[in-house]
Amino acid sequence: MTEEVLSFACEGARLWGVLSRPAVAGTVAVLIIVGGPQYRVGSHRQFVLLARRLAAAGFATLRFDYRGMGDSEGTLRDFKAAGPDVHAALNALSQACPGVQRLVVWGLCDAASAAFMFATAHPRVVGIVAANPWVRSETTLAAARIKHYYGHRLMQREFWVKLLQGGVNWRDSWGALTRNLYGAWSRKAATPAEQATFQTTMARGLSAWRGSLLLLLSGQDLTAQEFAQYTDSAPEWRGLLAGPRVQCVKLPQADHTFSRRVWHTQMEDETLAWLKQLS
Repeated sequence: MTEEVLSFACEGARLWGVLSRPAVAGTVAVLIIVGGPQYRVGSHRQFVLLARRLAAAGFATLRFDYRGMGDSEGTLRDFKAAGPDVHAALNALSQACPGVQRLVVWGLCDAASAAFMFATAHPRVVGIVAANPWVRSETTLAAARIKHYYGHRLMQREFWVKLLQGGVNWRDSWGALTRNLYGAWSRKAATPAEQATFQTTMARGLSAWRGSLLLLLSGQDLTAQEFAQYTDSAPEWRGLLAGPRVQCVKLPQADHTFSRRVWHTQMEDETLAWLKQLS
């Protein structure tokens, strides 16, 4: 496995990335989209480690910086405006690896959301690995807190010890609970502008796409719990995550960024097993 710097243009700006190239390349390559805002190394070097592991297994892998992040030129923007960056990186990966016929996009958090929104429109993208996708709104956060945080808190021994010792601030706790209940239950009819939210754009991209999806959900991550809860109830997501083209893997002990080595290794193992089936 070797690594090389790769630069490419995106709407007049110069973007930079690192291509991990296997000694013997296969016909499938991987683009790692970085959630953010952060650059191509990732939290605790997770994208460096992932790219090298995939390349060692025969999958050329590119990790790059959006415009305005890391070494890339341009104005900083969020994931909802990252479509040109994603397509420029996919084209650059194809040009750098002419033997590659199919592309897979790997994304964590809002990078997974960007993959649903934009990568599904690229003709060579046949697979997406979406780790703990981001669908957050005030409603989804409130609903997830009620379902997961408060129920879990009541089961904790230290909560009851703190309660009996008078260490619970009832005014603050009750206020937080009522705000979350109101946020979860105060749904109203969506206006045309609200119907064009990024969550809806994610669903539309996935609906129109015919590739394969690996969904990685961490058990100790509120973002993952929000995603599962939202996609179970939102009408535009109905049926999108069912069927043979979607594989969902839950890592019960893992946090949002797979910060411990054992969780990171589990994430890599699941990704590699799925890629080998795909290829």
